[in-house]
Amino acid sequence: MGLMENSVGAWRVGVLFSQTGVTSTIERTQLNATLLAIEEINARGGILERPIEPILYDPASDPKKFRAFAERLFQVDRIRLLFGCYMSSTRKAVLPVVEAHRGLLFYPTLYEGFEYSRHCIYTGAAPNQNSLQLAKFLLSAYNRFLFVGSNYVYPYESNRVMADFVVQGKGKVLDEIYVPLRPTPDDFDKVIHRIKKTSPDVIFSTVVGSGTSVLYRAYRAAGFDSARMPIASLTTSEAEVAEMGTEAAEGHITAAPFFETLSSPAAKRFVTSFKEKYGADAPVTACAEAAYFQLHLAFRAVAKCGSDDPEQVLGNLRDAEFDAPQGRVRVDPENNHTFLWPRIARLDRHGRFQTVWNPGVRVKPDPYCVVQSLDDWSVELPLLHP
Repeated sequence: MGLMENSVGAWRVGVLFSQTGVTSTIERTQLNATLLAIEEINARGGILERPIEPILYDPASDPKKFRAFAERLFQVDRIRLLFGCYMSSTRKAVLPVVEAHRGLLFYPTLYEGFEYSRHCIYTGAAPNQNSLQLAKFLLSAYNRFLFVGSNYVYPYESNRVMADFVVQGKGKVLDEIYVPLRPTPDDFDKVIHRIKKTSPDVIFSTVVGSGTSVLYRAYRAAGFDSARMPIASLTTSEAEVAEMGTEAAEGHITAAPFFETLSSPAAKRFVTSFKEKYGADAPVTACAEAAYFQLHLAFRAVAKCGSDDPEQVLGNLRDAEFDAPQGRVRVDPENNHTFLWPRIARLDRHGRFQTVWNPGVRVKPDPYCVVQSLDDWSVELPLLHP
């Protein structure tokens, strides 16, 4: 420990994930993964003999608080690198602050795409790394879709992209329904009524946060059969499954680059370390995995350039690769997004994701969906699966 005490000062970083509020369940997994990565680096002596010191605030799932805390982190705490945000509304609240202070935001969440900032590294899935694969998978078995989402920017944009894929695949979108971001069970009565009335083959859900478990429980209580009419989602992870229970979860489908059940050595090491630190029942999500690898990726760049100056870090991140739990990832210098490994899994009766389709390719990020063909999404040549 003497090495750390004698260092010239810690690398101070901002960390903004909600510990309370509507999306706190998933954001706590991102916070935990970020702190795990910091702990791992500090246990090895830090970066250039300096420890990483996280400056934490709880923005409580509120975009205004995210913005206020971001301002405080840059102006008062004098950080230069910021790790955080789950909902797109919070990212959009924080980004202008990051840009004004010429900082760098690392954003570890799947999102709707159609954005670029020189001051943001996007490590979650863009639509061509999850929506497209999910659409292709679903359209092989289902034709009639019903969309249900939370009432904010991500679900509207995600549904627009998914609708394009469904129509291209000769499917049909029967209806789009939105519920409040902080819904009550009553808000899902109209959803259940609409499902009964339209009889879709599959429900595509972009409901986020605490509303997710309410939807899945309402679905089960209505007597629907997930084997015949599943809920397919990009926003239902191990964290939401832990809230809803195994009975409500069984049979439903999610697309993501990472699942807790992946069997690769890197994935097993990450899951084991996470659960040793946070408990055997702590959910390990794709958003947590992105939060974990982005911290390691960022500080590899800091180690290379010897500075946390955002411009220098950015320069060293271009084309940087890292053996993440999901596989080897890389930052694309064209758009600051990340090459990722799409997968699709179905929940078993124990509430565990079992992979049902693993294309085994690393997919170049295409945040603007320039390539919209369901049969031409693997822009990068297939690599040996990690």
